[in-house]
Amino acid sequence: MKLKRKIIKYSTILDRHGSYNPFVFRRIFLLWAFLGLIGGVIAGIYWIVLEFLTHELAFFDGWMVIPVMAICGLLAGLVIHFFGDPGEINLIVNNIRFNKGKLDPGNNPSMILSSLLCIASGGSLGPESPLVQVTGSTGSWLGKILRLKGEELRSLSIAGMASGFTALFGAPLGGSLFSLEILHHKHALEYYKAIIPALVASCFSYVVFALIIHLGLRPIWHLSAFEYTSKFDFGYAILFAIAATAIGWVFIYCTKAFKYLFERRRMPIFIKTLIGGVLLGAIAFYFPLTRYFGHHEINQLLINNLSIGLLLSILMFKIIAISITVTSGWRGGFIIPLFFVGVTLGLIIHHLFPFTNQTLTIVSCMAAINACVTRTPMSTTILLATLTGFSYFVPILFASLTGYFLAPQKPFLSSQMEQKR
Repeated sequence: MKLKRKIIKYSTILDRHGSYNPFVFRRIFLLWAFLGLIGGVIAGIYWIVLEFLTHELAFFDGWMVIPVMAICGLLAGLVIHFFGDPGEINLIVNNIRFNKGKLDPGNNPSMILSSLLCIASGGSLGPESPLVQVTGSTGSWLGKILRLKGEELRSLSIAGMASGFTALFGAPLGGSLFSLEILHHKHALEYYKAIIPALVASCFSYVVFALIIHLGLRPIWHLSAFEYTSKFDFGYAILFAIAATAIGWVFIYCTKAFKYLFERRRMPIFIKTLIGGVLLGAIAFYFPLTRYFGHHEINQLLINNLSIGLLLSILMFKIIAISITVTSGWRGGFIIPLFFVGVTLGLIIHHLFPFTNQTLTIVSCMAAINACVTRTPMSTTILLATLTGFSYFVPILFASLTGYFLAPQKPFLSSQMEQKR
């Protein structure tokens, strides 16, 4: 406690006006940077463990994938049952909006263990949501230690979220905007104070994670270079986006249907995750590319010249797999899986209309479907430009806005709906 008081006392020198510090730089910058460093380390360790478990469980293929995913689903459900329900992205958003930014770090063990089991065994959800929750709650915990309140505490939680998201995607600006945009577009200005903390934490997190994993240093999906062909490219992007938005609607209502089925009868969480594991294993057995969240599988889609019939089957069963994963209690995020769906749809459209530019078609579909479901057009645009190396910014923006404005009036994330505050 004495050391803590001394640190706080001497660090206030940076906040004094005068000859001590003539810059905008303040003590709080060090806190944001420290949080980013912690977020990068957390993300790096999580990714190393995830890759190890994935490699070990990938040994079981063929029909063995069904019992493996069933057992992992059961174990994940037991973790949630005994260690507590860590919640989903809805809980994070609600806590930021209505609980003064307080995220409970007590849920982290349950989230880490259950998500590692779900993602490594082949569930159609990615690590972005667990990382956002763990790093965001770390920011909240750090703020409580330093007795921060109000907007300072909320900003630190948002900065923690941004550091976790940025580490995985390697996009400091996109990760920072996402951490604000996911809260609710109509209230984004209320959280604008958090943009600088989020940017600082994201930059430091990015550097640490890149040093540990080397992920995010270059585009991770290998699309062919796009060449500007016509001033109407943005028009094509809108047309492709309309098709992708329609698939986004299909995904939303497919998820609602499975949610109804799983909630029709009350059952323990570990039974739901067990049933989900069996169903997901069966889908993965017949369509192996639908297994996992799509980080590596997207490149396989792009490299292999698959028939349109197989692509249509993968598209349909990937949507079903994501829906089952989301509604059966499995833990993870659905942004990268949605990008996988967008890539598949883009390849299908290019098969049907070979005169279209494949890269433009794919990126437009990826942007529109994610913006339709998550309602994050700004961050989606920046993320895809980073992840794909697509340097022509305008078509992605038009596609993202098309998906956003043609999305269902009722948000997929219930926490994004208007509520009395």
